[in-house]
Amino acid sequence: MWRTYITLTELASVFRYLKAHLGLRPVFHRVDRRVEGHLFINVLAYHFVHTLRLQLRQHGINDSWNMRRQTLSTQRRVTVTMQRRDGRTVHVRRSTRPALRHLKLGAILKIDPNPGRTHRVLV
Repeated sequence: MWRTYITLTELASVFRYLKAHLGLRPVFHRVDRRVEGHLFINVLAYHFVHTLRLQLRQHGINDSWNMRRQTLSTQRRVTVTMQRRDGRTVHVRRSTRPALRHLKLGAILKIDPNPGRTHRVLV
């Protein structure tokens, strides 16, 4: 019973986080399509998190969702803006270098630990 309660609490936290970052909060349940959207994103989030948990658990990683999120949040996409001598501006966008834990999770989940490629824009 306690394990089920903890799982539900953690899933509620995951749902809040994903809905907030997808722009689905606050949810106003007065319109049917909003209720349907709310339910859809909850089910989608559940399947996403459950799939990640299973894949990581198979490799001995049993961290909570918050711990995984904190681990992954340390890698960023950054944009550097530089002024050239001729007055034009160069924008360079790329991911920061992945830490060892990013490389490990990337290998387990079969995803590129260095997402996106370097983009250069000359304005």
